[in-house]
Amino acid sequence: MTDSLRSTLEDLPPSAKLVYKTLEYEGPLTQGQLAEQSLLPARTVRYALSTLEDEGVVTEELYIQDARKRLYSLAAAQSDDAEESGEFEPSISAVN
Repeated sequence: MTDSLRSTLEDLPPSAKLVYKTLEYEGPLTQGQLAEQSLLPARTVRYALSTLEDEGVVTEELYIQDARKRLYSLAAAQSDDAEESGEFEPSISAVN
């Protein structure tokens, strides 16, 4: 985690921090799935997601299984930082 991300998260409400950590551990989730995983009310999750999106920490995309829903994930910049620091193992591809 970069220093700028850390300082951004420190200034956010506790609900936004919890939603961020849930996405970090669980991966991309819908708003309903976030409410289930975090045990927060749906309204609180909506507010947290809005706050995180405003800060550029979370991205929103279409949920393919149900076009009425959106899928939320951590912004690519955070994933790239983690990858550079060695937190992720490289994928192994089959060689013919």
